[in-house]
Amino acid sequence: MQDQIRKADVLLEALPYMQSFRGSTFLIKVGGSAMEDPSLVEQLLRDVVFLEAVGINPVIVHGGGKAISKAMEEAGLKANFIGGMRVTDADTIRIVEETLARVINPEIVSRINHFGGKAVGVPGTEVFLGEKMPGKDPATGQLVDLGFVGQVTDCKLGLIQAAVAGEFVPVVSPVARENNSGSTLNVNADLAACALATRLKAAKLIFLSDVLGVMRDPKDPATLIPTLDPIEIDRLKRDGVISGGMIPKVDSSLASLRGGVGKVHLIDGRIPHALILEIFTDVGIGTEIHL
Repeated sequence: MQDQIRKADVLLEALPYMQSFRGSTFLIKVGGSAMEDPSLVEQLLRDVVFLEAVGINPVIVHGGGKAISKAMEEAGLKANFIGGMRVTDADTIRIVEETLARVINPEIVSRINHFGGKAVGVPGTEVFLGEKMPGKDPATGQLVDLGFVGQVTDCKLGLIQAAVAGEFVPVVSPVARENNSGSTLNVNADLAACALATRLKAAKLIFLSDVLGVMRDPKDPATLIPTLDPIEIDRLKRDGVISGGMIPKVDSSLASLRGGVGKVHLIDGRIPHALILEIFTDVGIGTEIHL
């Protein structure tokens, strides 16, 4: 009986969050190791179906870096990165688009549908408009040509809004249509997620990756910082606590907040049911960023 009572207590703890977020849009970016472990993917997508069932509108933007690198290797191509960005020539962009459209995106859609939800794949080229962007050589600081790599300049919301209105979960790939040429551009999934969340004025932008959040000591989970604002972020940058790849993620998160996103959450997708724990419990499990 005590176990049953504890289960009821958990539901009651979640109730005010369900009531508060009903009808809201959550943009969920899925990447890192959370996409590599089938059991974690299953738990994550069950969480997404739960969100949908309680009246929240989840929108997913997914990555695919490891799968793309594997497909390139199988095609006899070597992956090359400059400043964390994949150099993308004509052969590579074809593999990027094919891997996202034929492997990763359909698998996520299929899993959500298998768990009783409703999902639809949306090619990023039908959502994101972009322009080519140069990279920066970390050794020299000089700009370099990355090929078909882009940044998002705008988002077309028609397919996303139609899917949400039909109570489908849109699953969007991180590729854009170049404004002038119509060519496909490879886009950093974090930046694509920020751009779309801003245009949607999402209540929450949630990054699921393979880190707990922002930690004062990356080797010590006990140093996880549960909440951050712009002043604290500036201080942590100066102290070197926020560094490397976390800097563009935090900067783009702040830009999204200033553009109308409610809150940003950085959580570890390797934790079972990370979404539920972060959204529907009083304490949460990651780092929340707010203005």
